[in-house]
Amino acid sequence: MDIEQKQEELIDHFVKQASSLTGSALSSVVADATSHPSLFAFSEILALPNLLQLEGTENAVYLDVLRLFAHGTWSDYKSNAGRLPQLVPDQALKLRQLTVLTLAETNKILPYDQLMQELDVANVRELEDFLINECMYAGIVRGKLDQLRKCFEVQFAAGRDPRPEQLGSMIQTLSNWLVTSDNLLISIQEKMSWADKMTELNKQHKKEIEDKVEDVKRAYSMKFHPVSRPTVTSGGMRRSTPNLVE
Repeated sequence: MDIEQKQEELIDHFVKQASSLTGSALSSVVADATSHPSLFAFSEILALPNLLQLEGTENAVYLDVLRLFAHGTWSDYKSNAGRLPQLVPDQALKLRQLTVLTLAETNKILPYDQLMQELDVANVRELEDFLINECMYAGIVRGKLDQLRKCFEVQFAAGRDPRPEQLGSMIQTLSNWLVTSDNLLISIQEKMSWADKMTELNKQHKKEIEDKVEDVKRAYSMKFHPVSRPTVTSGGMRRSTPNLVE
């Protein structure tokens, strides 16, 4: 099963589970979702009305945790650790994985120094083991470890949930793509119309050449084909003798 299909099934599972709960009862769903080793998208869960109703209540921390996993990084967690619950090991691993995805969104060459700082990793060996075992084997990124240049070359990275402030630029990008696609379609249609006209002109030209060839053949045949004309013999009898048309 590919990662996209697995994501859809897990999202559907947790959305259904969370939809029937309120208040502190949502804590277990949030903990399970943010700990699950195969779930990396949380916006559908985060958009549930009963979860959004936690805002401003004593249970708002669960909403904050879910937002952290939807849009945040390991550095964001460290900066706000005082007001957030302590993460269990599976959650900490997940958030570090998501941090790699965030870094890969803006740069396809990730220096080891940057990764070690962002992930709180002590050395290169630990970093490479993490990238191989927890990221590439998990299928969320593909790339090349360049030990000579001390960087990770990203070839593919799964997308994260878009942050609210990104929606405007995403809509603009899609709108620009739509305009470009429309212009390209018009250009293709114009070229197809031109090609059809040229094909028709070529057919007409071919017909004209074929007609001229036939005219030349007929003229040639009339000029060199023998024509019989009558002659008078000594006995007064007429007979036809061939003559060439000059």
